[in-house]
Amino acid sequence: MQFLIKNNSQCTAQTTHNKKASALLLCAGALLPTSLLANELTQFEAKYDILRQGENHGEGIRTLKKLVDNNYQVSYHSDIEWMIFSDSRKETSVFSLKGTQVSPVNYTMVRKGTGPDKKYTLQFNNNKKLVKSSESKYPIECEWTDKFQDSISYQVQVREELKMGKTNFSYPLVDKKGNCRDYNFEVVGKEMISLPIGNIEAIKVKRLYDNDKRQALAWFAPEMDYMLVRMWKGEKGVEQFEVQMKSFTVTSPATSPQEAKSETAPE
Repeated sequence: MQFLIKNNSQCTAQTTHNKKASALLLCAGALLPTSLLANELTQFEAKYDILRQGENHGEGIRTLKKLVDNNYQVSYHSDIEWMIFSDSRKETSVFSLKGTQVSPVNYTMVRKGTGPDKKYTLQFNNNKKLVKSSESKYPIECEWTDKFQDSISYQVQVREELKMGKTNFSYPLVDKKGNCRDYNFEVVGKEMISLPIGNIEAIKVKRLYDNDKRQALAWFAPEMDYMLVRMWKGEKGVEQFEVQMKSFTVTSPATSPQEAKSETAPE
């Protein structure tokens, strides 16, 4: 059975071994006042199991923080071990929020493990209306739009769309290598899903591809301020990986830009 423990600025979702209990997240002064009444995003840390065909191969940690300059930082750090292969990567996006529009400022992806290490960066310059990539000494050749997203900021934007009740949405996205493409999504419906954190009613969202060879699904929980609680990706009907939330903590301290920058640096 899931319950909440509130200590000062934190509200933590925990579970017992009874996974059949409802995962209601009701914490006065935490979720709703933070994200709805104050018109701010909920700051949190969420942990996930990373699975392949039912076997656990690693852990993912997703965080969202408000910085002292009123921007936000979202990050996702995953560590995976499979047979003789290992993969550790961290994606970080600093973005601004105006109303419900998420606008990335910079993006970093650092990857270590089997094979060569990689680091990619993107800089979104709203004043000059251009995007710079570490993969090129020239700005990328994409027509500027205020709706640009990066490879992790779009997930925050999806939450904002779902809060407004939208069922179809599309984003012009710049990937880690500086390529521009459209990400299109549609809401499939609501369903009750069983996760390590408990039973949760979630909105199921499907990414729309140009063909049916690839599939990507995501589940967002309205009772948890539309947090991403599960992801599933497959190719030609065969599962590539699944991510399931196992813990969730609401946090509140602001982070300085210097601290945020240090978190994106490779260890």
